[in-house]
Amino acid sequence: MAEQLIELNVTGMHCNNCAMSIHKLLEKKGLHNILVDFAGEEVKFSTDDDSKLPDVIKGIENLGFKVIDDLNQHSPPFYELVENKFIFCAIFTAPLLLHMLLPWHFLHRPIVQLLLCLPVFIVGCLHFGKSAWNSVKAGVPNMDVLIFIGSTSAFVYSLAGTIQALGGRYQFYETCATIITLVLLGNVLEKRSVTQTTSAVKDLIKFQQVNANRMVNGAIEIISAKDVRPGDTLVVNQGDKVPVDGEILSGNASVDEAMLTGESIPVEKDKYDKVIGGTIVVNGNFHMLATKVGSNTVLSQIIDLMKKAQAAKPPVQKLGDKAASIFVPAVILISLITFTLTYFVGDAGLQKSLMNAIAVLVISCPCAMGLATPTAVMVGLGRAAKNGILIKGGDTVEAVANTKYVVFDKTGTLTTGKFSINEIKAEAGTDLELIRGIITAIEERSNHPIAKSLVDGLKKLPQQKVILKSVQEEKGLGMRAEDVQGNHYFLGTAKQNTEDHFNLSLYKNQQLLAQVAIDDEIKPETALLITKLKKMGIVPVLLSGDKKNRCLKVASQIGITEVHSERLPDEKLKVIDIYKQKGKTIMIGDGINDAPALTRADVGVSMNDASQVAIQSASVVLLNTDLHSVVKFLQISKHTLLTIKQNLFWAFAYNIIAIPVAAFGFLNPMVGAFAMAFSDVVVIGNSLRLKVKNVDG
Repeated sequence: MAEQLIELNVTGMHCNNCAMSIHKLLEKKGLHNILVDFAGEEVKFSTDDDSKLPDVIKGIENLGFKVIDDLNQHSPPFYELVENKFIFCAIFTAPLLLHMLLPWHFLHRPIVQLLLCLPVFIVGCLHFGKSAWNSVKAGVPNMDVLIFIGSTSAFVYSLAGTIQALGGRYQFYETCATIITLVLLGNVLEKRSVTQTTSAVKDLIKFQQVNANRMVNGAIEIISAKDVRPGDTLVVNQGDKVPVDGEILSGNASVDEAMLTGESIPVEKDKYDKVIGGTIVVNGNFHMLATKVGSNTVLSQIIDLMKKAQAAKPPVQKLGDKAASIFVPAVILISLITFTLTYFVGDAGLQKSLMNAIAVLVISCPCAMGLATPTAVMVGLGRAAKNGILIKGGDTVEAVANTKYVVFDKTGTLTTGKFSINEIKAEAGTDLELIRGIITAIEERSNHPIAKSLVDGLKKLPQQKVILKSVQEEKGLGMRAEDVQGNHYFLGTAKQNTEDHFNLSLYKNQQLLAQVAIDDEIKPETALLITKLKKMGIVPVLLSGDKKNRCLKVASQIGITEVHSERLPDEKLKVIDIYKQKGKTIMIGDGINDAPALTRADVGVSMNDASQVAIQSASVVLLNTDLHSVVKFLQISKHTLLTIKQNLFWAFAYNIIAIPVAAFGFLNPMVGAFAMAFSDVVVIGNSLRLKVKNVDG
């Protein structure tokens, strides 16, 4: 049986760690193409054996998540939302922290502190305990294990002190509550940044949700595109989206296929030509025969490619989690050694030995480690946003480290998508100013999208004025005109040599006057960007659906040597795969045809004026069309990652000093609380430094 892609809606995932635990479970079950998107609440995988499905669903539910039929009909209970958990915990944590600043005596009472801490502790256990347990079972302890052990040991230590009335020295309730509340805040921020990316696949499906005008016995009936059957005759008018793939029976039109091919110039379509569902009729109208419908259309195949591309990206294991996987076993080991030495060698008795061992777990509490990544990411994302760069999710910043290739789409990314005359090749003895005058006079009367750009460009140049008596547009061919002297002109698509870069020909009384090459303009800052990338040791690559000669021309003008032209969406995926095997690859594009490649690349970057699908497939959106922000994005990411590493180093250094203090039984609560607070301040301060730091280096 052939492999098929299974999609499940799974609720209850709140962070990257949840995604990792489901990913590992599905890998163990031998499934392929696994995608776990915690923000979109989607889980996808490929299998050739349907009978495995109940077992997979049971496995996911055993991890503590829920598999449901329809996300739209499911709204999670109020208490399951991570934002609500954070608000609930913050309300109880605030008075616990206040007791350190205010002389209110009742806040110092152990029983009051216990009652304030208990609700927060219960929420923390339920929230982090599940992810912690799953990661331990998988053999890779993550940050949540550290948070769970730290908060639990602080709570148990304080509870033992309260029960035995040992006084203030044993009160660490605020530590327990603060750890849980701060890390929940980190989860809220992570989810917020990731939720900005809704599923691009859902957006593509909207492209298919159009109406079609079907001819039945001479009358037109309006039906949904999904009800069109092969063999139906459809009428498509100017401004409509083509409902399904098919062939033109009669009529002609200019069709904008940029979303699929990246080709900037609308394509002229005539009888027997093929049209593709989802493309837009810019000019003209036609009757068409539906040939491919449903899952056979090109758009459906792109949706399929998107799903597979998404599934080919495992979640990034965060730096903090990598650190935690070493740190957790080390701290537990030190705690056990402390207990053993104090009890057997130091003869200190069971209570003292146990309290010293728990003190190690308390002081090594992951407050600073828990804050290391989210604070740096938050400031980094904020700084990027100020520079017009929207980064969706902190793992994008980590995924950019050591980028080796930046792959550019051409149209709309390196070029503006606006047209200008690149070259006019006049026949011998013909005046160039006269040719410009004829073209201006003809194109001023045209509604074609390219005509306006040409007129704007030519107006700035010297030209001889020509007065036309009549102008008429011949759909799919060009413009015919007659001047007041009775001369006949024709300006239309160049048919002589398709490989030639001349796109238009101008005739006067059936004699060729000139050939015209029109092209979309290269963005002015492009060449400088390519030079900067090369200086950073990054290889720029051009990957486009556009014609080979156009791609090579653009590439040579801006200094790109690696060029892949005339590539369809599935071919673009293959090119991205080849580069990914050689090193970290970023893709920058703006069309629906780029969407699968944007998803498959290590990081996809889209322009703000791109198609909605490209914006949603990308992990980064450049809010201004200035390509310099690509370099800025790489620099901010690099320094954000550096800040995370510095923060983690500080959190480790603090623990290296603090753990022996606790192990030898010198844990004074005020010293402990001060050290912990100081550690947090250093981490937050270092992250805030990123706001003003010079990142150009």
